[in-house]
Amino acid sequence: MKGLLKWIISCMILFVSFGAVAQTDEQLAEEYFKKGDCEKAVSYYSKILRKAFDKRALKNYTTCLVKAKDWDEADKFFKRQVKSDAANAAWYYINWGLVSEAEGKSGEADKKFGEAVGAFGTRFDLYRDVAEEFRELQKPQLAKQTLLRAREASKNENLYRLEMASLNHELKETENMIGELLAYGIMFRNAEIVQNMLQDFLKEEKEQALLEKVLYDKIQKNPNEAFYNELLVWYQVQRKDFYKAFLQERALDKRYKYNGSRIYDLGNLALQNKDYENAASMFEYLVKEYPKGQLYPFARRMAITAREEQVKNTFPVKTAEVQKLIGEYEKLLTELGTNERTLEALRNMAMLHAFYLDDKQKAIGILTRAIEVGKQEKNFVDKCKLDLGDIYLLQSEPWEATLLYSQVEKSQKDDLLGYEAKLRNAKLHYYKGDFALSKEVLDILKRATTREIANDANSLSLLIMDNTGLDSSETAMQAYAATELLLFQNKPLVAIDSLKSLYAQLKDHSLADEILWLTAKTYMKLDSNQQALACLKTITEKYNYDILGDDALFATAKLYEEKLNSKEEAMKLYQEVLEKYPGSIFIAEARKRYRTLRGDTIN
Repeated sequence: MKGLLKWIISCMILFVSFGAVAQTDEQLAEEYFKKGDCEKAVSYYSKILRKAFDKRALKNYTTCLVKAKDWDEADKFFKRQVKSDAANAAWYYINWGLVSEAEGKSGEADKKFGEAVGAFGTRFDLYRDVAEEFRELQKPQLAKQTLLRAREASKNENLYRLEMASLNHELKETENMIGELLAYGIMFRNAEIVQNMLQDFLKEEKEQALLEKVLYDKIQKNPNEAFYNELLVWYQVQRKDFYKAFLQERALDKRYKYNGSRIYDLGNLALQNKDYENAASMFEYLVKEYPKGQLYPFARRMAITAREEQVKNTFPVKTAEVQKLIGEYEKLLTELGTNERTLEALRNMAMLHAFYLDDKQKAIGILTRAIEVGKQEKNFVDKCKLDLGDIYLLQSEPWEATLLYSQVEKSQKDDLLGYEAKLRNAKLHYYKGDFALSKEVLDILKRATTREIANDANSLSLLIMDNTGLDSSETAMQAYAATELLLFQNKPLVAIDSLKSLYAQLKDHSLADEILWLTAKTYMKLDSNQQALACLKTITEKYNYDILGDDALFATAKLYEEKLNSKEEAMKLYQEVLEKYPGSIFIAEARKRYRTLRGDTIN
């Protein structure tokens, strides 16, 4: 019995030993390779590769041959393998080429790489991996040749469009890259992928200009292919060039009978981006082209709204233009009646009377009427309450204002209007100098709402945090907040005097650049451009390192362009914005304005 047990144990040891030997070639090869003992690793890798193809083993084997400079062994091995393992010849040729390259035989290396490119014959599905290998080896030109060979083999020009676009981008062949993406878009009707890749690839001005040129060429040659027009509209919207986008959308609207829907959406987008002139042109186009269309009443009102924004943002605001706008709203109400489609027109009229004609009682009367007509529309009633709160604040009745804001907070709670009401209450606390309470509300809004409100909340919260606690009385911040209330109440001349006094006292305070910036903006609203320039210049010279540096520089450039008619100075300053503040939110607009002043035209 003991003998039998000893025999069984011996057999098991032998069996395990044989199993261990059978499994250790790969392990030993890896172990020697990691230790840098290439002489021993080569013998194991050679053995492994004779049995079966292993890409990793081949790569490590080649590395060892190069390290050992064993060129003869490499030639023998690769000659043998490309004959005996033709299915994987491409991989052997690539590694053989790497050996030739290391040996200094660039001609031989190119020849081997060329053999790899065509080694799969008609098996075009395998070319992608070879192309990717060349790419990893930082040989994008060979990767491109491989994909072109795959197209030849498959007789399919649309094969690997996205991969080819990416390679052309690496090779800085921008026009070819654009061509590949456009061909992909036409073939697969996937505009989103094309747009995403174009956004990733086209970073330089000249590349973006080339895309525009190529798209115009495509549109001229293929007038019935909407894809190019739509992509051009997308590109122009990215650049905030709403005029050109409108021209394209107008052509699409006529050709494909969209009944103005896309132009209406584009008009709203232009309005959101503060391009009031082009937004107004779009809505006016719809009013003229579709007088009996479903969009007519909305386009009619939005056309006046866009013109209103244009008037309110052209300084100084002219009373005659405001009265003209009110007249347009009255015509709209006469034409369409006072109903759910025209309620917003009533709100707009009321705010013009309150803020620009100083007729607060008239404004309150219009809003009261609007609330009665729209009483079934909860959101509309709450919007009117916010407006009424603003008017009471204009009249220096903060308790009435906060009562209305709080009603909307409660009514809307976790909705957008509720957040807006909360923000207005926070600003009211700020105007009154109750910074702790204001910041408490603002910090809630930073986490709980839309990006626009969160940004406003964050800006005011930072202003409070940066400028309180520095002196126990918080006198400077209280004076600054009181001045902001004066501006809200349309008392710019009183506010200017207050700001001048504040800056004289606080030149070295953290509020100094904020005071100058607010002074400059107020002067611009009064069309006192030289005084505005002086404030902006002080910011760009003395406080350019601070958060308002790019704001001040961009505003200075705009003043030279729009008010002082100095094209050269404006161009120089826009160029400064591009160079000094590459991360600024004004980069796209500065680039656009610079190109326009330079006279760039792309047809």
